[in-house]
Amino acid sequence: MENTSTPVSTTSVGLRYGLLTGIVSIIYSFILLAANLEQNTALSLLGIVILIGGIFLAHKNYKENNGGFMSYGQGLGIGVILSLVSGLLGGIFRYVYMEFIDPSAAQRAIEQTRAKMEEAGNMSDAQIDQAIQMSQRFATGPIGIAVAILGSALIGFLLTLIIAAITKHNRPEFE
Repeated sequence: MENTSTPVSTTSVGLRYGLLTGIVSIIYSFILLAANLEQNTALSLLGIVILIGGIFLAHKNYKENNGGFMSYGQGLGIGVILSLVSGLLGGIFRYVYMEFIDPSAAQRAIEQTRAKMEEAGNMSDAQIDQAIQMSQRFATGPIGIAVAILGSALIGFLLTLIIAAITKHNRPEFE
């Protein structure tokens, strides 16, 4: 099997697929936010499926352009870069959406979180207020963007540990 394509780097594939995965995630997040479904756990977990799909497609593209080979480390690098870029785009989108497009979305999320905490019944009102205040600090502004990037990178890293083990195809040592 002769491969005539130009080899690509892990960084270029990670950036390209990070942008694509980020855009798809933003569109999906916008639909959830606009429909007031962002607190639905099952629908929110679909965002992880988008990330998994992006990582698989990035690994496939890398192997297609590198003679069918990709080491575990290369797969891990692609997944982490992809997750960082996707997280950055998602964090910026959430900030813009919550600050400028629909500021009431943040208040709705707070009210839904408070209702869930009160329903659980294992916290006093003062503890709930304190928890809500703390979560607001980490969910807004530049700190919110940083938390989104770090969260996405961590989840992407953990997923990529598994995905890269499945998709790797090492180059034979004595070729």
